[in-house]
Amino acid sequence: GFGWYTHEIVRRMVARHREDEFFFFFDRPFDPRFVYGPNVEPVVLFPPARHPLLWMWWFEYAVPRALDRYQPDVFFSPDSFLSLVAKTPTVMTTHDIVPLHHPEQLPFATRHYYTHYLPKFLRRADHILTVSDYVRHDIAQTCQIDLSKISVAYNGCRDNFVPIAAAEKQQIRTKFAGGQPYFFYTGAIHPRKNIPRLIRAFDRFKTQTGAPVKLLLAGRFAWQTGDVTAAYEQAQSRADIHFLGYVSEEILPKLMASALALTYLSLSEGFGLPLLEAMHTNTPVLAANATALPEIAGDAALLVDPFDESAIADGLGRLYNDPVFAQQLIAQGRLQSLQFSWDAAAQKVYEVLQKTAR
Repeated sequence: GFGWYTHEIVRRMVARHREDEFFFFFDRPFDPRFVYGPNVEPVVLFPPARHPLLWMWWFEYAVPRALDRYQPDVFFSPDSFLSLVAKTPTVMTTHDIVPLHHPEQLPFATRHYYTHYLPKFLRRADHILTVSDYVRHDIAQTCQIDLSKISVAYNGCRDNFVPIAAAEKQQIRTKFAGGQPYFFYTGAIHPRKNIPRLIRAFDRFKTQTGAPVKLLLAGRFAWQTGDVTAAYEQAQSRADIHFLGYVSEEILPKLMASALALTYLSLSEGFGLPLLEAMHTNTPVLAANATALPEIAGDAALLVDPFDESAIADGLGRLYNDPVFAQQLIAQGRLQSLQFSWDAAAQKVYEVLQKTAR
């Protein structure tokens, strides 16, 4: 998610502002495709930072030295990290502060890094960008930061999420779901994403209706997935539940566009990008009525209590049995999606960078 955000925002700023010079700091050899124009100078900084100790080294030693050398007017960090010792005016994007609310859901070293440094980063930043009004207020309240220091730039949707023809939908269903309709989930397989309750609710839906419907889950297994495995093994309908693992960027939009509905019952989200992807593919949405998801969904989703498995099962049943209601959600989704674009987000980020630059 952070990578896509960085790609979509930065490539637009580079293309629109040829008068500006950009320095891209990489922590390893880079793909030339990510150097978006002649006004970009790529810089590789040692060490490759893929561990909390190396994050500290990279941001508190390598980055400040590079900033001193290149003397940019402003430093933009798109992934909730920054340098505490650098003097350069800094804008940081924070997508959510879930690590502060649920540190137990992170590996030991990462947990301690985030809980110690993230509040410091938020206080150090000259300005903070985030992706929803929910997160804006969450940061302000949790970390005692003035709202005037925090701006919202909503995410957009990638161009390859579009509706597809009925024949192609059937091909996807044949390949991945034995030709049957399916509910779809995409994202990390992780406790915060509420997968165990989704599985149990789907099992209840199958018991109540006997509907020839599958549940497809696309995404890698992450940290602490024992409850997911247990829910799957206990499900009477586990033959109709399929974990697809990582799905390529070519196939994912087609899986979304061919689904009976997207199911996104996450317990904590700063934005919920799959909701927007579903809207762009004319796929109805069943989502949690929690955190940022109602803000992003508007009237374009059936919202349910993510802790209530009976409510989730009823939501699945309604989307399966009431095609008129599903079409209403699709129509609302087309309208709601107009509020979000990467072009608008990139413009907002650039304006904040301009105001913050020395």
